[in-house]
Amino acid sequence: MQLGMIGLGRMGANMVRRLMRGGHECVVWDVSADNVKTLAGEGAIGAESLDDLLAKLNQPRAVWIMVPAGQATEQTVNDLAARMTSGDIIIDGGNSYFKDDVRRAAALKDKSINYMDVGTSGGVWGLERGYCMMIGGPQKTARNLDPIFKTLAPGRGNITRTPGREKVAGTVEDGYLYCGPSGAGHFVKMVHNGIEYGLMQAYAEGFDIFRNANSEQLPADIRYDLNISDIAEVWRRGSVVSSWLLDLTAMALVEDPELASYSGFVQDSGEGRWTIQAAIEEAVPAEVLSAALYARFRSRQEHTFAEKILSAMRKKFGGHVEPKS
Repeated sequence: MQLGMIGLGRMGANMVRRLMRGGHECVVWDVSADNVKTLAGEGAIGAESLDDLLAKLNQPRAVWIMVPAGQATEQTVNDLAARMTSGDIIIDGGNSYFKDDVRRAAALKDKSINYMDVGTSGGVWGLERGYCMMIGGPQKTARNLDPIFKTLAPGRGNITRTPGREKVAGTVEDGYLYCGPSGAGHFVKMVHNGIEYGLMQAYAEGFDIFRNANSEQLPADIRYDLNISDIAEVWRRGSVVSSWLLDLTAMALVEDPELASYSGFVQDSGEGRWTIQAAIEEAVPAEVLSAALYARFRSRQEHTFAEKILSAMRKKFGGHVEPKS
């Protein structure tokens, strides 16, 4: 299948590579000509502009946007919409706010342009591991794009099947899901990221307790000089708290046991705030997720080992580099 890709950063470029490995033809454009040149050198069809990208795509054209959420995405959608015709498809694979998806889809419907929102998880590891995708928009369009989703997704791999799943049809075991109409994909990804905040905070606080178990403020007979890196490693093997986040934490700790290269400054990229807002609108208590978000706010004032753990995890799964202070 043929696909246009706009945005060749950490995730966009690797998604193109994975698609090309799967036999798809990719036409690519980025504000950085060097990024386009690199992918063209690997087999993609480079474009010099949006107009050039669209001219090189067969109709109906499908273009995946992988640029920062907010104004960059808004501008790209508008620029494409002004140039596209009936039956074309715009796919936003970034972390847009789901209410923006609903608005954009309604505006594009008048031009018969199909708008898809795809929450994409996988970070910098997606080229090899694949991308978990949560899809919103017209269901017929989602079905037409299935070859793209199937190639990007992780596939079943060696994950043990959930008992009873053998009786259930669908794509979820391959790592992608049609969630519902416009906005549903990014809504599910938004809550996914909110949960991620909570999980990361729980690990971070636990390892901070370990680090302070040898505090002089404690009685001598209950002080423990613990190897935190080894604890992370043993938990990876059979523990009920094992996870990919723990895998990444163990990796960071064996590389830098004191996490000296991390400041403890922890950003939030927006989805955590939106998740809390959704909880407020639905009157759903979300104490853990709220506390995890507020912990990130506090991290920008003073830094603890827990925040270095958070920062290390973000770098490992997404390539995020925090400010020094």
